[in-house]
Amino acid sequence: MTLFNLAGKTAFVTGASGGLGQAMAIGLAEAGANVIAVSSSESVQTVESIRALGGKAELIAADLSNEDILEDVVNRAVGIYGGIDILVNNAGIIRRTPAVDHSREDWHDVIDLNLNSAFFLCQLIGRHMIERGSGKIVNIASMLTYQGGINVPGYTASKHAIAGVTKALANEWAGKGIQVNAIAPGYMTTNNTAPILKDEKRTQSITERIPAGRWGSPEDLKGPVVFLSSGASDYMNGHVLCVDGGWMAR
Repeated sequence: MTLFNLAGKTAFVTGASGGLGQAMAIGLAEAGANVIAVSSSESVQTVESIRALGGKAELIAADLSNEDILEDVVNRAVGIYGGIDILVNNAGIIRRTPAVDHSREDWHDVIDLNLNSAFFLCQLIGRHMIERGSGKIVNIASMLTYQGGINVPGYTASKHAIAGVTKALANEWAGKGIQVNAIAPGYMTTNNTAPILKDEKRTQSITERIPAGRWGSPEDLKGPVVFLSSGASDYMNGHVLCVDGGWMAR
């Protein structure tokens, strides 16, 4: 089990105030990591939950879609625990409108947060990792990394791109001791999927296609993110790991 032990490591998790990000942050803390929870809100729930477990966690509230502040955010994070060993790029938004009506504002808002901030955080934190010769980066992709979706063209574009960025960085950094991989969650019960869950007919059709027979919960990502953040995945590079109840196998 020492392969999965993250004691002494520091994880920088974006979008950590709730949902998938919160669960992954707590999972990393349960494995021993110190956590820097980055969120657009001032919510301290994730940090308090980790501290209640006996772990160490700090909150950084920041709008990551603003590229001008990213370097400062990273510098603040490095100053808290002395470095960053694990980056989890989870922050993201979704805008649901038909492609013909998808506004430029919606397009840019989604791309700025879901893709641009993820790449620039990889770049900024990657420099520190390259200097040390080690590091783990876990980008959060989606089933829409593989499929087109309905009424979410900007989100789909961003998640296709996340897979490409993951592979591109893996090609450059695997030889420098840095593993860059991604997780593609299946249908999860989160705020982002609330509009779908309100549609009983569509929810039923989705559930019927999932071999596991249920939607995922944020806690289902704890194990995968610990695996990709630990020594157990030292020879994994550029992989997109589907955590989907078998959706992609159907």
